[in-house]
Amino acid sequence: MGPKGQPNPNGPRQGATFFVPGASKYDMSRFLDIQVPDETLERARAGDGGARASIYSALSRPVYALIRRLVVHPAVAEDLLQDVFVEILRNLHLYRGEGSFAGWVRSIAVSKALMHLRSPWHQRLLFDESDGALDSTSSPGSTAAEEWQDDLERALNRLPAVARSIVWLHDVEGYKHAEIAQLFGNSVSFSKSQLARAHALLREWLEGLQSVPRTGVLPCTPVSGNS
Repeated sequence: MGPKGQPNPNGPRQGATFFVPGASKYDMSRFLDIQVPDETLERARAGDGGARASIYSALSRPVYALIRRLVVHPAVAEDLLQDVFVEILRNLHLYRGEGSFAGWVRSIAVSKALMHLRSPWHQRLLFDESDGALDSTSSPGSTAAEEWQDDLERALNRLPAVARSIVWLHDVEGYKHAEIAQLFGNSVSFSKSQLARAHALLREWLEGLQSVPRTGVLPCTPVSGNS
C-alpha cells in the first residue's frame, strides 16, 4: 500500500491471468514506464505553460486509454480526461517524488473513472444504453460496433462495469486484489470472485456460449487464494 493507506501506484506487477503474456496487445500495462523529467515537473509547478503542455503530451494518451477501458463511452472518457488533468496540474505540489510520477497520475485517473462508475448518472446510463457494451443485438454498422474490432475487446465491453474494471486493473494494470478491494470499498474475496467469474464469462463469450449480463456486479464464484 502507498502513503496513508492508498493503493500503491507503483506496486509490483503481477503476471496476467487472462491475457497471455506475449500473445496479445493486452500484455501488462507500460503506464509506469513513462518518464517525466524532474526539471519539467518543477517548471510545471511554477506555472510554466510549456512544461505543463509537455506533461499533457506525455500522459494524455495513456490516461485516456485507461479511462476508456474502464468507462467505455468515448464522450465520458474525454470529459474525465480533462478532469484528471485539471486535478493533476492543480495538485502538482502534492507529488513529492515518492514513486513514479506516472504512477501518481494513474492513481488519479483510476479514482476518477471509478467515481464515475459509482455515480447516479452512470447508473442511469446503464439502463439507457446498456453501459455502452456491444452484444449480439448491436447493429454491425453502428459506430460502436465499428470501433471495437477485436473479439477480446468486444467481450471485455460486454462485462458489467465493475467486473470489467477489476479485470483490467488486475490483469493489465497489475493491481493486487487488496488494492482493488480498497478502491471498491469491498473485500479481497469480492475482487477475487469478480475476477474469476469475469474470466469464465470471457472464455464462454469468446466461444459464443453466453448471453450478456446487465447488472453492475457478477454473481460470486468460489476462488483460490491467489493474489
